[in-house]
Amino acid sequence: MPMSKEDIPSLKEAAAERAPAGEVRGSINLRIERKTRQLIDDAAAILGKTRTEFMIESARRQAIDVLLDQQLFELDPEQYDAFTRALDNPPAPGPKLKSLLRRTPAWRK
Repeated sequence: MPMSKEDIPSLKEAAAERAPAGEVRGSINLRIERKTRQLIDDAAAILGKTRTEFMIESARRQAIDVLLDQQLFELDPEQYDAFTRALDNPPAPGPKLKSLLRRTPAWRK
């Protein structure tokens, strides 16, 4: 089911969110190069966060961005009208589509 913008918490909310007491938590174990770990530790320290807090917030923010990129797009009113017109008035099937639809599917041969 597609997600709407309202279904995705703001990045501030996502970063501030904590699991309620008693909620089951899992763990993720990562093997990373020493330099990458130090980079993460340095960035977390600048923000006054633990490595875990920093990594969870960063990963959560990236996950939200990926989901939004795949499921949400915004249009101004003019673009929206053009989009809905295109959906309501699809082009007529071309010769290649007609040919494809006349073929017997491989699973029926």
